[in-house]
Amino acid sequence: MTATSEKMISADQSTSEVTVVEVDLIRDLKDYRAVEDIQRDAWRLEEVEIVPDHVLITAQKNGGLVLGAFEPCPEGGRWVVGFAFGFAGFTPEGALKHCSHMVGVAPSHQNRGVGYLLKVAQREYVLAQGLELITWTFDPLESRNANLNFRKLGGTCSQYLRDIYGDMRDELNSGLPSDRFQVAWYIATKHVAERLQREAAPASRQRGPTISQRLASGVKILNRFLPAKRPRPPQSVLPVEGEEVLIQIPAHFQDVRATDIALARAWRQQTRTLFETAFARGYTVVDLLFEQERSCYRLVKDWKCE
Repeated sequence: MTATSEKMISADQSTSEVTVVEVDLIRDLKDYRAVEDIQRDAWRLEEVEIVPDHVLITAQKNGGLVLGAFEPCPEGGRWVVGFAFGFAGFTPEGALKHCSHMVGVAPSHQNRGVGYLLKVAQREYVLAQGLELITWTFDPLESRNANLNFRKLGGTCSQYLRDIYGDMRDELNSGLPSDRFQVAWYIATKHVAERLQREAAPASRQRGPTISQRLASGVKILNRFLPAKRPRPPQSVLPVEGEEVLIQIPAHFQDVRATDIALARAWRQQTRTLFETAFARGYTVVDLLFEQERSCYRLVKDWKCE
């Protein structure tokens, strides 16, 4: 089963470069080993942290899923430029789900929509297995990942995992508590189908709520601050109350982390408190809104994904 094949243009639309990518199951040993290489390059992992080929193969043969994003080679054949790896798991209530452990894209192909195609293909395969929920974790301060997970894919989140991996050793995460959102992607719902349909139609991608619209309707940003190269958390925040709230994060957190780790820790602490409070009071993250260098999570109280 080949899940999808389409032309993609770089996300910022600033180049005419076009990449043709086909998503398919990883089958050959050389491609499993290419997945190892992508892990090294995309996250600059130490060898001990790389999921090796024999684990990937075993998972693929026993109900798991290892997908590759393939690009044609000029000399013939194709090479792996991205991958998605996951396996079956259980919810706390004992229901089956798919646990999406890794989605990685080669640095040469990042910001071109490859990760989105891999997730869409992953959804198709998991639906064919009879499952309706995919979960994964990511750093809630990473605005770009949040845009993919919530705005494009239609994921939701009401679970905050504090320092789940301890002190991580890779260059992108070291020095900070490894707090994570656990995304719940209810892949058989109308909510998800509508998000994917909207993303498939370029003219409609900007539809949906904006920060300005939510503010005009009376929704408050709990920790409002002005955009800056290294923004600082505001000294005071609003109470978590009402049917809907917005929580702002730095638009480019890796820039903050790379230049001021103490400031990055301050952002971790403030947003941790806000999200944990909101989730405890029944709010769910349902979207990431980006406008004029501002990134805000949209949280709705008593949300039902249908």
